[in-house]
Amino acid sequence: MDRRRLREALLASAQGLLLIPLTIGVSTLLFVLFTVSVALIPIGVGVLTTPLVVDAVRAHANLRRRLAADWFGITITAGYRSPAGGRGGIAGQVERCMVMLRDQTTWREAGWLLVDAVAGLVLALIPFTLQGYAVWGLVLLAGVWVPIVNAGGTLWFAFVPVSSWFTAVLAAVVGLGFGVLAQYVGRPVIRGQALMTRALIGLSERQLLAQRVERLAETRHDAVDGAAAELRRIERDLHDGAQARLVAMGMSLGTVEALIERDPEQAKQLLAQARASSAEALTELRDLVRGIHPPVLAERGLGDAAKALALRMQLPVEVDVELPGRLDESVESAAYFAISEVLTNAAKHSGASNAWLDIYYSGRERTLRIAITDNGRGGADLDAGTGLRGLERRLGPFDGTLALSSPAGGPTLVTIEIPCAPHD
Repeated sequence: MDRRRLREALLASAQGLLLIPLTIGVSTLLFVLFTVSVALIPIGVGVLTTPLVVDAVRAHANLRRRLAADWFGITITAGYRSPAGGRGGIAGQVERCMVMLRDQTTWREAGWLLVDAVAGLVLALIPFTLQGYAVWGLVLLAGVWVPIVNAGGTLWFAFVPVSSWFTAVLAAVVGLGFGVLAQYVGRPVIRGQALMTRALIGLSERQLLAQRVERLAETRHDAVDGAAAELRRIERDLHDGAQARLVAMGMSLGTVEALIERDPEQAKQLLAQARASSAEALTELRDLVRGIHPPVLAERGLGDAAKALALRMQLPVEVDVELPGRLDESVESAAYFAISEVLTNAAKHSGASNAWLDIYYSGRERTLRIAITDNGRGGADLDAGTGLRGLERRLGPFDGTLALSSPAGGPTLVTIEIPCAPHD
């Protein structure tokens, strides 16, 4: 007997046992709750309950995705839409409910729950049932069939009626046949269940491409709007700051020109004021340039720019950088301002005494990863404000992602990932 096949058959039986309560129990319960909750939306109750139920459905579906990946290396892409955020109370709950219900993945997973509760259960039962028949056949052959038959008449073992020693032997042979069959079909059946799950709730390559095109279209508009807003900010800062000082300095120099012969002392005072105004204008211009693209970022790259930024923070920040060299200028700029925003938020709102910044580039996955941790009070929420959502929009054109973990009491961890390649 092939030991490898036997191990795989036993493992498939154990996996089927784990899937049985997940299919007939959890999937059935969630399908009923989802159906009832959606039906209650017209009277208002479902608006409050549906997001909670959908969150539970997604958690269940994600568990099954992880099991498929861990057991068989099958990747099942979810493709959820970003949840609505920015508003609290009933209005925010209604908005979140509508976003979830407009998401096609929500309805795919709802339909999958019903199929999983029926077909998924059958597939999960097959390996365990086949192995169970093999064991039960040997138990009957040991003489257990005698008291059972004496008490209740003929005992059916699958399609074999057990009523004598001959039929008990026949049942044992059939059971061993089931056991041999389990070694060949057990693992493929459980794998087939994972493939069924992927077919029902996973995104195809075409759907992934369409979703990415849709997301890029959205982020393109966000990028255009962001660039326009940034241009207006620069124009406003120039008009209200450096430009106003330069105009005042020009007027002072004109007055100096008129006073330099008849009132030299007054002219000297005006010259001193003009010199001070020029210094202030230069400082404002430097700050403006630093806000557009910090010189240290342009000259020395993201690692050194992040270290310089950490030194200017109001709380101590430990920085760890592992980069292969320079990245694309646009990627470095987006990453730098994302780091600046997160650290500034931590310094202002978290009550943290320390923060940690880790910047790492994965060459195998060609992804820049940034992790920012603080030991503050926690409780941060992507839906609570527009700052982190703004960062998501800024990372969108690069196909970047932002994840937040901030339980009450802390710590808070913000993870940023940006697909990119080292700059040649």
